[in-house]
Amino acid sequence: MAEHAHREITQRELRNDSGRIMRHVESGESFVITRNGTPVGKLIPLRRRTFVPRSEVLAAFAPAPVLDDERFRADIDSSVEQDPFSREW
Repeated sequence: MAEHAHREITQRELRNDSGRIMRHVESGESFVITRNGTPVGKLIPLRRRTFVPRSEVLAAFAPAPVLDDERFRADIDSSVEQDPFSREW
């Protein structure tokens, strides 16, 4: 993922214009906060969950092999050691 440029703002700007700055963060912008000209922190947007259309999900998994669910279950059942303490399997 490409790193976005961070705009520098002073601690005073953050304090005085926090509402405006937070709107910018919500829209995806990042900031480096400075104190006396020295960077002291970053303000970055959190990644939000986004809706992925069904067609994109299907396209992403299209190259995956088809799973035979009955064979898969049989393979799992044959490879798992049975618990000697369980009443039934």
